[in-house]
Amino acid sequence: MGSRFPSHQLSSGLYVSGRPEQPKERTPTMTSAAMPYTGGDIKKSGELGKMFDIPVDGSKSRKSGPITSAAARSSYSTSGPISSFGVSGSSSMKKSNSGPLNKHGEPIKRSSGPQSGGVTPVTRQNSGPLPPVLPTTGLITSGPISSGPLNSSGAPRKVSGPLDSSGSMKLHGSSSVSNNQAVTTLGQDDEYSFKRNLPKTILWAVIMLFVMGFIAGGFILGAVRNAVLLVVVTVLFCIVAALFVWNSCWGRKAVVGYITSYPDSELRTAKNGQYVKVSGVVTCGNVPLKSSFQKVPRCVYTCTNLFEYRAWGSKAATPTHRRFTWGLRSSEKHVVDFYISDFQSGLRALVKAGYGARVIPYVDETVAIDVDPLRNESSPELIRWLGERNLSVDNRPMRLKEGYIKEGSTVSVMGVVQRNENVLMIVPPGEAFTTGCQWSQCIFPSSFDGIVLRCEDSSKVDVIPV
Repeated sequence: MGSRFPSHQLSSGLYVSGRPEQPKERTPTMTSAAMPYTGGDIKKSGELGKMFDIPVDGSKSRKSGPITSAAARSSYSTSGPISSFGVSGSSSMKKSNSGPLNKHGEPIKRSSGPQSGGVTPVTRQNSGPLPPVLPTTGLITSGPISSGPLNSSGAPRKVSGPLDSSGSMKLHGSSSVSNNQAVTTLGQDDEYSFKRNLPKTILWAVIMLFVMGFIAGGFILGAVRNAVLLVVVTVLFCIVAALFVWNSCWGRKAVVGYITSYPDSELRTAKNGQYVKVSGVVTCGNVPLKSSFQKVPRCVYTCTNLFEYRAWGSKAATPTHRRFTWGLRSSEKHVVDFYISDFQSGLRALVKAGYGARVIPYVDETVAIDVDPLRNESSPELIRWLGERNLSVDNRPMRLKEGYIKEGSTVSVMGVVQRNENVLMIVPPGEAFTTGCQWSQCIFPSSFDGIVLRCEDSSKVDVIPV
């Protein structure tokens, strides 16, 4: 006889009174668990160790076991294998309601491994180590560049200056070198020039004095027939003109001699803000250069100049190119940050020559190639180099000179010492440094308003392996 009270049967077979409870959609809740104390051991940190593929303790790790039953229709997070008759171990019966649904209203199951038993196993998706966002420190290190801000051991990679989206700094060709912020591109204004070292006010004052002297001497000669003043002015003019010509021809050589004779300073006792000269071995930073023509690798400074000879009827390389002289047609000069190891104290200093810093190079150059088309001389390497820069191959003599400072070369650097915590740097001076008059050589003063680099011909000097 049927009962007037409604009843229903549970999944275990037991009949209970009452109507079956309708399944309600549970609102998702967010809970946060207290972070476990790891004591500095990443293996005890649970999910943090899984993010970096580090094996964790078995007692605290949650693993997804294989599902051997084909009747499973939803994804569960379990700590043991699931059989067809039940769940072994402690299992979490909370159903995941987040994510997309299929056409039947059930969650879409995702897998990242092989399938067993016709059912997709639920496994954790791992996309590798997560790159943390690291602040730029300004330090550079020696060695090749690899992608990503972490090295092979998982430690943060040291870089200098801004990075691209992949966390690395790469150079591709001469155009990339010129456009890279870490590379300083030098021009003709950065070289020694007697005209630029001589103040314009002094030059025009001397010119006006001689003009007035010649006018007065000519007036006296015409009035009283006395040529003494005119002769004195003429002699003084010849002396001053000879000094100007002498400084124009031998000024650079005198400045190089001054740099060589300037005493070396010891970085260990140098004070912050002191102007020093340091001589030592060069080490590349994170952005090494390569010479454009000879392709010399791992350089900190490169210079390639193309000269053309102008005959009577040939075209000028530049607007100021005179006939029967060599004129500069193309010039490429680049310098980057590098390290120098002091001979005096053995300390290593970072020379901040990149990122648009003011640099005055005194680096010897050698003739890499000399071609005269009138003698049926040609060079495939030079033609290739000209084609890469969209330069025409004219029917006139060409001469290409190249200079560079490669890793292991001995270099003299003049600049201001700057100490930033544990980093010792050499930076450009805030005010120009003046050499003073060299009376014994009749050389006018010269000024250094940037970092001075002095290196002899690196192609003839054996470098020190570093």
